Amino acid sequence: MNGQSSFFTVDHHLDKIYQINGFLPNLNALIDWEMFRNDLQKVREKERLSNAGAQPFDVVFMFKILILKKLYNLSDDQAELQIRDRLSFQAFLGLDIFDRVPDAKTIWLFAEDLKNIGLERVLFDRFNAYLTSQGFQAKGGTIVDGTFIEVPKQRNTQEENEQIKNGEIPESISSNPHVLAQKDTDAEWAKKGNETHFGYKNHVLADEEHKFIRDYAVTGASVHDSVPYLSVLPEEAAYEGQAAYADSAYVGEEIEKKLKERKYDPQICEKGYRNKPLTEEQKESNRKKSKVRCRVEHIFGAMKVRCRDEVLRSIGLERAAFWIGMRNLVYNLGRLVSLQRPKMAK
Repeated sequence: MNGQSSFFTVDHHLDKIYQINGFLPNLNALIDWEMFRNDLQKVREKERLSNAGAQPFDVVFMFKILILKKLYNLSDDQAELQIRDRLSFQAFLGLDIFDRVPDAKTIWLFAEDLKNIGLERVLFDRFNAYLTSQGFQAKGGTIVDGTFIEVPKQRNTQEENEQIKNGEIPESISSNPHVLAQKDTDAEWAKKGNETHFGYKNHVLADEEHKFIRDYAVTGASVHDSVPYLSVLPEEAAYEGQAAYADSAYVGEEIEKKLKERKYDPQICEKGYRNKPLTEEQKESNRKKSKVRCRVEHIFGAMKVRCRDEVLRSIGLERAAFWIGMRNLVYNLGRLVSLQRPKMAK
């Protein structure tokens, strides 16, 4: 070998990579990234003080970097390194080997700008509108469930935890800016069965037929699943008697009443109680409901595989809401690839 590269050898390497994993080129082929441009451009609306220096990176280009961050659970430093190092990332972003690459600080600042104007929700809704326009309307029943999103556990004293729970910042933390910057005082503890969780919850509304996430809410981990249930559900059923599936955590007369007022057919798994176990008829009914309701578990499972079962790298509820929203969007992007892959293979 003479050590010289050519477009032919680059294309050859890419072909080999895509034979092993064709997700990124399929994603590029399916998604018209320009649909996000007008929304993303809002982060550039503040006037620059000077035109001196390097021009800012294209907003769609930067957005695609955030997509890579979520897909591969990368820190900002890792994102910069992997873009410089991985041929498939460069091809996904439309980069040549000698093109300028944003550094980790630039990537972080772009995400912060999006977060500060709540753009993750706008982008999520934009893609959902696109799905509808492509024939993926929300059909069948609706399914709501929540999953824990972990953050690094805090090593606080019992007294400090009690103060944080009451909305106070302990003096031992607030007096040291470096410590405060690393403490997530918005995250909450929760216990489910024998498992203890620390962080937040991602409450999602999914459609039965396509398994896309249609809406979501982000709360602290201690918030009961039933609290944001009605807020993520459309104010009125798509049609009279549309099924609304959920597990037994959502049981309650108030929820059932509200569902019926919105013209939904409540399909919530029933719960047994001490001295009042479920009847065989109720168990059979739960089994039928669970066959549909478990489709949302497939969503959470796919997220963990696709996003590498990540622990959030951010601090605070606002950043958690941003990155969880991005996680939901990335899941929907990947779900579209999964549904369209058979058509693309023909």
